[in-house]
Amino acid sequence: MDSDKYLEGQSMQRPPLFESDCFIYWKNRFETYIKSKDLDLWHVITNGDFQPIVQNPETKLDDVIPFEKQTDHLKRKLAKNNEAKMVIYNALPRKEYERIFMCNTAKEIWKTLLITHQGNSQVKDNKIDLLVQQYKQFVISEDESINSTFARFNTIITSLKVLDEGYSSKNYVRKFLRALHPKWRAKVMAIKESKDLTSPSLDELIGNLKVHEMIIKKDSEIVKEKVKRKSLTLKAKKDLVMKSVRLPVVKTKSTPWQPFKEVEMTTTEKVKGSALDAEIQIILLENVQSHRETRTKEHLLEVLGAIAVKRMMKRSKTRHVL
Repeated sequence: MDSDKYLEGQSMQRPPLFESDCFIYWKNRFETYIKSKDLDLWHVITNGDFQPIVQNPETKLDDVIPFEKQTDHLKRKLAKNNEAKMVIYNALPRKEYERIFMCNTAKEIWKTLLITHQGNSQVKDNKIDLLVQQYKQFVISEDESINSTFARFNTIITSLKVLDEGYSSKNYVRKFLRALHPKWRAKVMAIKESKDLTSPSLDELIGNLKVHEMIIKKDSEIVKEKVKRKSLTLKAKKDLVMKSVRLPVVKTKSTPWQPFKEVEMTTTEKVKGSALDAEIQIILLENVQSHRETRTKEHLLEVLGAIAVKRMMKRSKTRHVL
C-alpha cells in the first residue's frame, strides 16, 4: 500500500500509521480508530487479554477451561487477544516492532509504546508541570493574529488533556481573554458584559474575536487610506504655493537702524514649510517692507531737517560777520 495514501487515511481497514514525532497525535487517532472498530479490542489493549477461565462453584477459584470445552462465544472472545495485537502491529513500522516483539500481550505492547514515547509517571509529571507553566504564562502579542494565537493555545490545552491534566471550558475562556493584548480591552469588556462566561464555548469565543479582528483590520485600512490622501493633498498644496509664490529678495543698504537687517530673508528661506506658513510669511514680509519704507521716510525727513538747520545757522553766522 502506498505510504502517502496510508498516511492520508484513505483506508478504514488499516489503523493510522505510527508517528514517533507526533506520538500524542497518533495515540488519539489510534484510540479513536480502535473504539470505532471494536470496543472489545480497546478493552484488551488497556486492561489485558481475555482469559479462558471460569469460577469453580465449589472451590470459588478460577479454573482454566480446556480448549475442547470452550464455547464458540468464548473462542470468539479469546480471538480478540490476537486481533488486538495484530491491529497494533499493522500500525507500527519495523523499527518500532523491534522494540515490542518480545511483548506477549497487546497490553504489554501498548505500555511499552507509552513509556518509550510518552515517558513513565515521573516523565509524565514533568511534562504536565511544563505545560501548566506554559498555560499560566500564555500571553498574546499585539501583532499576533487570532488564528496563530489559538493554534498555540490549543496545542497547550490539548497536550494537557492527553496527559489527563485538563482545565474546564470556563477556565479556558477566561484565560484566553486575560491573555489578550490591551488593545482588545474594549472588546473583552463587551464580551464579559454580554455573555454568560459560566458555560461558554471556546470555539464561539474564537469566532467572535475573529470577526472583531476583521473589523479592526478594515477600519485600520480605511484610516491609513484617509491619512495617505490627506498627506498627498497637503503636499500638492505645498508644491502649488512653492511654484506660484515669487517672493522678492529684500535688499537694504547699511543704515543706522541695524535691527532691520535681522528681518532680511531670501526667497528660499521664505518658501519653506507648509502652504499656511508661506502665506503667513508673505504677510509678515509685507508688514516689514511697509515698516521699512515708513522709517526710511522719517529718516529722510530728519536728515533734511538737520540740513535745513545747518543752513540756517550758517546764514546767521554770515550775517553777524557782515
